[in-house]
Amino acid sequence: MGSADVVPGVSGGTMAFILGIYPRLINAIKLFDLDWLKAICSFDLKQIINKPDFVFLIPLGIGIVAGLFFFTRIIPLPVLIKTYPFIIYGFFFGLIFGSILFLVRQLGFSQLLEESLFLLLGFLFGFFIVTRVPASTPNDSWFIFICGAIAISAMILPGISGSLILLMMKKYAYIFNAIGHLQFNVLLPFVAGLVVGMVLFSHLLSFLLSRFYEKTILFITGLLIASMYVVWPFQYRQYEVVRDQERLIESVPYIPAEFNVDVLSALLMMFIGLVLVIGFEIIANRTTEH
Repeated sequence: MGSADVVPGVSGGTMAFILGIYPRLINAIKLFDLDWLKAICSFDLKQIINKPDFVFLIPLGIGIVAGLFFFTRIIPLPVLIKTYPFIIYGFFFGLIFGSILFLVRQLGFSQLLEESLFLLLGFLFGFFIVTRVPASTPNDSWFIFICGAIAISAMILPGISGSLILLMMKKYAYIFNAIGHLQFNVLLPFVAGLVVGMVLFSHLLSFLLSRFYEKTILFITGLLIASMYVVWPFQYRQYEVVRDQERLIESVPYIPAEFNVDVLSALLMMFIGLVLVIGFEIIANRTTEH
C-alpha cells in the first residue's frame, strides 16, 4: 500500500481491496473514535491498547512507511517523474487502467450499465477537478494540513490515489521530498491532516459503502477514469522556477505523431503497470482459495 500511494493514480485502498484486507482496514480506522479519545483522557490503558486493531494496524503501518521511504530515498520517484516522464507516467497510466478494470470486474458489466449515471457523474466531477487545478499552490502549514486530510481520504478509497490528489494540488514532489529528507516543518502539519482526515472520512465511507455500495464504487471509478487525463505520458509540460523550486505550471496532452523510442518505452511501461495490478489480483484470489 505504501508503494502504491507514492504513485499518482494508484490507490493504497485499491491494493487493500485487491488483497482482501479492505473491510478490516476501514473497521480498524473507525475504532479511533470518541470513546478511544475518552480512554486516553482517563488513562484507561486497557481500552487504549485493546480497542483499535493494533495487531493488524502496526505491521500494516510499518509496511506503508517502508514503502514510502523506499520510493522517496532509494528509488526517488519525485525526481524520476521529471527526468523520465514517458517511462514513469506510462507506468502510472498502466496501473490506473488496471485499477479501473479491477473495479469494473468487481461490480459486473450489468451493474455498470444499470447505474451508469453515477459513473458519468464521477467522470464529469473528476474531469472538472483535474482541468481546473491552479498553476501554483501555497506552501503554508494550513494548506499542507488540508492536503494531508484530502490525500488520506483519497488513499483509503478503493480507486482514488492520495498521490494523484497531491499531484492535482501541486504538492506531490514537495510532500514526498519532505518525507525523504525528514523536513518536519512540512511533515507535522501534513501528518495532522492525515489523522483528522482518516478518522472523519472512514466513518463517512463506511456509511456510503454500507448503504450505496455499487453507486459509490461507480462514482469512484468515474473519478479514476478522469484522472487518466493527468497521467497520460504524452504531454507538453511547462515548468517554472518559483522561490528556488521548480513547479509544473501547465500540462497539455497530445497524441504522438510518430512511433519512436519514447512512445515504445511508454507503451511498454503501460503494459507492465497493467500486468502488475492483474498479478496482484491473481495472487490474492489464489491466497483466498487456499
